[in-house]
Amino acid sequence: MRTPPDLPIHLRPQAEISTTPRAIGALVLREIATTYGRSPGGYLWAVLEPAAGITLLTLVFSIGFRTPPLGTSFALFYAAGILPLMMYTDVSTKLAQTIQFSRALLTYPRITFLDALIARFILSFLTQMMVHIIVLGFILIVLKPKTTLDFSKIGQAYLLTLALAVGIGTLNSFLTLAYPIWHTAWSILNRPLFLVSCVFFIFESVPQPYSDYLWLNPIVHIAGLMRDGFYPFYQPSYVSIVYPLAIAALTTMLGLFLLNRFHRDILDK
Repeated sequence: MRTPPDLPIHLRPQAEISTTPRAIGALVLREIATTYGRSPGGYLWAVLEPAAGITLLTLVFSIGFRTPPLGTSFALFYAAGILPLMMYTDVSTKLAQTIQFSRALLTYPRITFLDALIARFILSFLTQMMVHIIVLGFILIVLKPKTTLDFSKIGQAYLLTLALAVGIGTLNSFLTLAYPIWHTAWSILNRPLFLVSCVFFIFESVPQPYSDYLWLNPIVHIAGLMRDGFYPFYQPSYVSIVYPLAIAALTTMLGLFLLNRFHRDILDK
């Protein structure tokens, strides 16, 4: 009696590849439970934080100034600057903590560091988009500022924000893993970011040579492009799409290369 032939070897890699979406889905559910399931209110705090910040800035600056630097709505002006910055900060920070957060799960051969990065990105991105829709929807529908939306420019600003956050977060994921002190150092370096990202003012109001230094901040270009999408009369000639995109591409490739090459060696120590 003949024995049945062995299964073709090429079927095995297909089975391994098919488990990757399952791994990402399971990691996303784990992220939801651990990130938002442990605190009272959960997702509510994610919405209240930017809303409270925009409200506070609106109240403070409306007392000292008659009109914002652009348009007539303080809330819309500050939302166009704060929301991209908060999205960049949240996504990049979550990605930077990926390896430490999923350290135990990465010992399983079917879960890779890329699965963990994608899962954290998906959850952070969806959360931030929900927050932006709620906050901007409230401002546009309830406060009714005079504006004409350019969705192409708003979409470009969001894509640049996400690309930059992925690049910086991926690179920091390796640097934090290899050099634990980098997490503290990066937090200190980012503290002035809220003040130098054109949240309170527009780039054109900054005199030289300080404007030349400010131009090097990629968030400034994203904030200018975002406001260009809300204010049709505003034409920020200083905005460069290539500059933040180049930083995003460089940091993403470098971060993925370093993680792929060294993350196992560091985790096994």
